[in-house]
Parts: sequence; C-alpha cells; structure tokens
Amino acid sequence: MKKIGILGSGTWGTALANMLANMGHKVTLWSKFEVDSIRLKETHTHLNLPGSYITEKITFVIDIKEACLNQDFVIFATPSPYIRETAEIVKPYLNKNQIIITVAKGIEKDTLFTMSEILEDVLGKEFNVVALSGPTHAEEVAKGLPTLIVSSCKNKEIAKLVQKEISNDVLRVYTNTDIKGVELSGALKNIIALASGMSEGLGYGDNAKAAIITRGLAEITRMGVAMGCEEKTFFGLSGIGDIVVTATSTNSRNHNAGVLLGQGYSLKDTLEKVGMVVEGINALEAAKELEKKYNVELPIIDVVYGIVKEDIPVNMAIPLLFSRDKTSEF
Repeated sequence: MKKIGILGSGTWGTALANMLANMGHKVTLWSKFEVDSIRLKETHTHLNLPGSYITEKITFVIDIKEACLNQDFVIFATPSPYIRETAEIVKPYLNKNQIIITVAKGIEKDTLFTMSEILEDVLGKEFNVVALSGPTHAEEVAKGLPTLIVSSCKNKEIAKLVQKEISNDVLRVYTNTDIKGVELSGALKNIIALASGMSEGLGYGDNAKAAIITRGLAEITRMGVAMGCEEKTFFGLSGIGDIVVTATSTNSRNHNAGVLLGQGYSLKDTLEKVGMVVEGINALEAAKELEKKYNVELPIIDVVYGIVKEDIPVNMAIPLLFSRDKTSEF
C-alpha cells in the first residue's frame, strides 16, 4: 500500500483517486474549491462523472499541504495551465524521496516545456517525475472499465515502480523512457481531436475523420522526431492510442468542442457549453511556436489555429487543406 496525494479533483484526478483507493492505497484528494470537496465527501458523486460512485475510502481535503506531506506519490492532476502555479505552492511540502506524477497534458506557451519539464524546473531535477498518459477517459476509469496506460520516466526503474503500484485487474500499465515523446503526443493530439470534431460538426463522414486522425498523427510524429523523441512512441498507447480515443469519443471534451465549433458556435459559447477545460485550445499557441522553432510543417494544426485564433471560417478548413501542394504520403 502506498500513500498517494492527488492535486486536483477534476474528472481525471477523481477517477484516479477512486481507482487507487479501491485498490487499497491510502489516497488524499485535494480540491481547490471547498464546495467541490464537500460535495464529493457527502454525496460520493462527481458532477462530470455520472453513474460513478466515489468511494468513502478517499480522504478529501482543501488544505493542499495535507495532500503533499508524508506521501509516497504526489500526482498533479490540475489542468495544464495551472501546473507551474500549483508546483510553486506545494514545493515547500515536497521532498526528493517522493515520486512526482503528472497526468496533465499540455505544453507551456512561453517556455515550450512539457508538464514534467515544468515540474523539474520548479521543484528541481533531483525529483523523479513520471508522466502517466494514454487512451484513458476518466468516465471509464471511474467505472472500472478496462484501460491501458503508459508510465513514462527517464529513470526506467521509477517507471516500473509506478507500473507495479497502480496496475490492477482493469488497468494494465506499460513503461516507456521517452517521456518527452509521451507528453508531446498527449498535448498535440488534443488539437487533432478538435479538428476531428470540427469535421463532424460540418457534417463530414468517417472518411474525413480517419484522414484527420492519420495525417494528424503524422504531424505529431514529425514534430516529435525533430525534437529528438523516439518515433515508435507515437505508434504506441500514448500516440495512436490516445489520438484515436480523443478524436472519436463523445467522452472527449476536445472532440466535443470541435463539433460545436464545426456547427458554427463561437469559441466563447463552445467553452461555456463544454463546461470543462479544453486542453487543445490551450496547446495551440505552443504548437505554433514549436512549428517555427523546429521548422516542421503542421497543416492540420495550422488550420485549427487559424479557425480558433484568427477567426477563419470553419467551412474553409477542407479547402485550405486540399489546396496544399501535392506530395508523397511518406
């Protein structure tokens, strides 16, 4: 049994807390908002995890210090824009013997750091940081449905330790030492999911969706290789696995946001309707900066950026992509 503190009671943080507590780990779940912590403790339900019972075995807290002190694992489950801020707050309560885990998916706009790089930047490189990533809808994990995920760390033994402690009958965990590739894919696939949703919102069919997923994965892979990541990472769970589930499922907030944008809703109305953080929107600025820095062509991501950030009409997306110079697939 491990003592595990989880920072963030959104859908993914709560789903992980539920699973880990039911495995027998001693889990403390921190909520930024007292009302959320009280609701979880008193009703054992989460507004965005309908049909799931949140176990009473979890300790719910609003003092972030309680989720950090004396824990074996500390899991950062806040949205990506708040990872640095959260790390700075909890730094005094952490020690280098703890394993730090991030489940957030994003790229920091100004630094172009992945989530693990932000944590290393704030906490120090003496901390072991693991990224958990893959095709993992919180709604399914909370219900105990079969799921596969990747434990990624530059230190293979630490990745294997996390693998050992969180694997169970319905969660199969693999290891990968290419943490930058795992995190890059987890961040950029959200943008491709926006594109897939836009396609659906425009009334296009499965052919277009399959094309967007396939060519989107090619874009992410090109960027990853240019950044020194391992190509095979993008054909694994954190790559093709995550992009498929995020770009096709009604459980995906990025896909659903894309559908609304494709139907003509404004960005403001879209975000209000989704009601949760849409990480693909947050990743757009960083993706464009990476494209410039590494001189890698990202046509689908460019079009999504144009629609979201430059008010290009969404029905111009396909003409823009089809008017590109003809080229070889590989």
